[in-house]
Amino acid sequence: MRDKKQKINILTLGCSKNVVDSEVLMGYLNHDRWKLTSDPGETDVAVINTCGFIEAAKQESIDSILQAVELKKAGAIRRIVVMGCLSERYAAELKKEIPDVDLYIGANKMEDVFRALGGDFKHELLGERMLTTPRHFAYLKISEGCDRPCSFCAIPIMRGNHVSKPMERVVLEARRLASLGVKELVIIAQDSTYYGLDLYGRRVLADLLKQLCLVEGIDWIRLMYAFPTGFPPDVLDQFANPKLCRYLDMPVQHVSDRVLTSMRRGITSAKLRKLIENIRSAVPGIALRTTLIAGYPTEGEEEFAELLDFVKEIQFDRLGVFTYSQEEGTRAYPLGDPVP
Repeated sequence: MRDKKQKINILTLGCSKNVVDSEVLMGYLNHDRWKLTSDPGETDVAVINTCGFIEAAKQESIDSILQAVELKKAGAIRRIVVMGCLSERYAAELKKEIPDVDLYIGANKMEDVFRALGGDFKHELLGERMLTTPRHFAYLKISEGCDRPCSFCAIPIMRGNHVSKPMERVVLEARRLASLGVKELVIIAQDSTYYGLDLYGRRVLADLLKQLCLVEGIDWIRLMYAFPTGFPPDVLDQFANPKLCRYLDMPVQHVSDRVLTSMRRGITSAKLRKLIENIRSAVPGIALRTTLIAGYPTEGEEEFAELLDFVKEIQFDRLGVFTYSQEEGTRAYPLGDPVP
């Protein structure tokens, strides 16, 4: 007699890269053994895909774990599996402080998650994910990790060095997503403009975009996480293809040379302004999105005023602002957190 299907609930916290990881996991587990449920109080196994990027994200992840523990104590959950960045960064502390969790598994260890849930890990399926985004678009992750030395950022601690996904695999995944009815691909990575340097000895994001624009069924491609330092100029040529949206997500974080140097961003204010000028000149009408950090330790009143003037000058189309989060293990951690 066939065993009764076990219910599994997967909670995804954090960024779009985590969304893809959870979709891959659901794609593997969507078979006779498992039944996905959206109710964390009506499940056999609760999987929490955590974020450990900044303090607010860490607290949200911890709160979610504690809620699952309470449900387990009440008999509503049999097992709890915690995966992702928080688990990677604070494995020892979590095991000590929240021992009721059955298993902690770090980031980039999907095979361990599959095995813990009784599955056979072969390799990441090429697009065979259970999509959780609206059906017209999907995230396409082209790499893992980051080689940038940004002083405020803990991502390399959690996700490791930059590892590009081979171009042929990315294109195959795009074709698979197109076969599912996806019309828009949102290109994501920790640093999309670094793509290919580790595999091919040069940045080949432009070549990848050219290949993705050839995928039948895909009507739009949107580029995210384009690091400004070392931005490949040939990427701008690809915007002549109508499939590539005139939209660019490029996190600049600050504009003060003093702050940029301390942040180890590898770019000056003048070069940053020139890059933005070149982008807008090469791609008329492009929508620019960016993120900024306010309250970095070396930012005083003068540097903050410079940042405000920069925002007024550039007039970004979309803007996100984060308050600085002092993160253990980063180069900026010893600088303290002077802004309460």
